[in-house]
Amino acid sequence: MKNYRPTSVAAALLATVVLGVSAQEQKGVSEAEKNYQAGTSPLTATPMVQSTNPKAPPMSLAEFDAARKIYFERCAGCHGVLRKGATGKPLTPDLTVPKGTDYLKIFIAYGSPAGMPNWQTSGELTEAQVDLMARYIQHEPPQPPEWGLADMKGTWKVTVAPADRPTKKMNSYNISNIFSTTLRDAGEVALIDGDSKKIISIIKTGYAVHISRVSASGRYLFVIGRDGRVNMIDLWMETPTNVAEIRIGLEARSVETSKFKGYEDKLAIAGAYWPPQFVIMNGDTLEPLKIVATRGMTVDTQEYHPEPRVASIVSSLHKPEFIVNVKETGKSLMVDYSDMKSLKLTEMGVARYLHDGGWDSSKRYFMVAANQSNKIGVIDSKNDTVVAVVDVGKIPHPGRGANFKHPKYGPVWSTGHLGDETVSLIGTDPVKHKAHAFKVVQTLAGQGGGSLFLKSHPKSRHLYVDTPLNPDAGLSQSIAVYDINNLDKGYKVLPIGQWAGLPDDGGAKRVVQPEYNKAGDEVWFSVWSAKDKASAIVVVDDKTLQLKSVIRDPRLITPTGKFNVHNTQHDVY
Repeated sequence: MKNYRPTSVAAALLATVVLGVSAQEQKGVSEAEKNYQAGTSPLTATPMVQSTNPKAPPMSLAEFDAARKIYFERCAGCHGVLRKGATGKPLTPDLTVPKGTDYLKIFIAYGSPAGMPNWQTSGELTEAQVDLMARYIQHEPPQPPEWGLADMKGTWKVTVAPADRPTKKMNSYNISNIFSTTLRDAGEVALIDGDSKKIISIIKTGYAVHISRVSASGRYLFVIGRDGRVNMIDLWMETPTNVAEIRIGLEARSVETSKFKGYEDKLAIAGAYWPPQFVIMNGDTLEPLKIVATRGMTVDTQEYHPEPRVASIVSSLHKPEFIVNVKETGKSLMVDYSDMKSLKLTEMGVARYLHDGGWDSSKRYFMVAANQSNKIGVIDSKNDTVVAVVDVGKIPHPGRGANFKHPKYGPVWSTGHLGDETVSLIGTDPVKHKAHAFKVVQTLAGQGGGSLFLKSHPKSRHLYVDTPLNPDAGLSQSIAVYDINNLDKGYKVLPIGQWAGLPDDGGAKRVVQPEYNKAGDEVWFSVWSAKDKASAIVVVDDKTLQLKSVIRDPRLITPTGKFNVHNTQHDVY
């Protein structure tokens, strides 16, 4: 195989013989999907025991460690930490050893129509690395350590005790218009004054902060890194900074606070990818109070899954409940926190591979994407029921989604997609627009696949959709914007990457995550380049769709998500 590079016809024939699929099925996986699934896991550096299988081909310790690093950088997101399958198929020795090394090398090198990327022919892995991985997946998977209460308390720090914090706001910032901006590869967040467009402070956080959330009062900002580190930032301090932190797991994505009347700011909750669990904490100090595992049966085949990851969490306004969305089992858990000694969970089956989502405009219905099932689940937070599971485009990835009033169908919630160019609009008014409620009422044609976020605002007549993971630089560096009163006219393209005015240094300049200011008259976009390249934030006038401002600062390293305090606090999107 050393220098063999088959033609497309030869590759199809090879796949037919070895993988058992027809030439017509050879469709592979899109670049956008591969970019999304191959995110680096913080478990790459976690010490693990080398597990060997006497039936598997030999590997040295150095080879095993090198392969483990590749696996957690590129494969764990699909196949799971324990290789028992997640959005991808299981890769355990009982399945891989009978296939043999040669078969597995071809499978890894050329991919499969079911979605396995062609790691070698795409240039992502060398032939030697493919051979390494083919041998590695025949050995027993190394298991990361569990992470319990003692582990959490070992990382828990309260740097400013509640009694020592200000009793009133000590700065002159317009806190409600601050943007918490993720500096992904720097392990930091930048707090940016939305009025002056100046950086207030850079705060050290966990690795690759995934989201920022704001307490019900608007005083505290919570961020969580992919490494499971939660930081609690007091926005009342003279210079807003960390007042508490904890590591709730080894890999994580979600954090939220209690918002039901009478429980404001009293509790915080965070969910982990590994170990598969969530933890409820004291809202003032992040002291861990209760840990709940999410291991269990899948919603469809009712088979046991060993690592169902907590994908997202939101706080209900109708009950003292958190909605915890569990990816691999496809379940949403309504967690009643009114009695912490006798925690009550209501389990609702939605669809496999739950991910992110957001509230409809009434804040009653939570719209959650089951991304690999191509569905949106609709959860009634008032009655704790699943009212609909809606078929949408390929791999919906809404972020929080976008709400606006459709001129024909009334209130709608929308999502873009990683796997195709469409935007799905779902009706959300079961009272005045009952015939259209919780159905796709319109599908918009967008720029292309690879969309991560879209956004609108109650005071805006626009809908903005990004495509940062599209392989076409012209698409990844621009934004599609729709006039919501004239959706049939299609979209206008804004050259955000060009407007950033960055040097031609080879940076990717991917444009990601539109976010409005508090007033709803500006939209901020991250122009996201590599860690060693210049990045920026571009501010657009929402009424004119013209460039308003560019924030360039050497401290803006890989800016991605931006979370306006007011809009995040009040779920405005």
